[in-house]
Amino acid sequence: MLDKIALVLAIIGGINWGSIGLFRFDIISWICGGQASLVSRIIFTLVGLSALWCISLLFRNETDIVDERDR
Repeated sequence: MLDKIALVLAIIGGINWGSIGLFRFDIISWICGGQASLVSRIIFTLVGLSALWCISLLFRNETDIVDERDR
C-alpha cells in the first residue's frame, strides 16, 4: 500500500513539474495559495519523500513484489 501511495504522489509531482516546464504554471502552489504556504511545503515534502521511496522499487526483485502481495 505504501508503494502505491508513493507512486501516486510521485506522479502528482511529475505532472506538476511538467506543467511548470511547459506552461510556467505551478499547480500545487496555485491550489494551496503559493509556494511559501505551509500546505504547499508539506505537499512538496511528501512528493520528495515519495520519490525517494520509489527509488527502492528499482532495486526490488520481482519475487519480493509478488511475496508482498500475498501478505
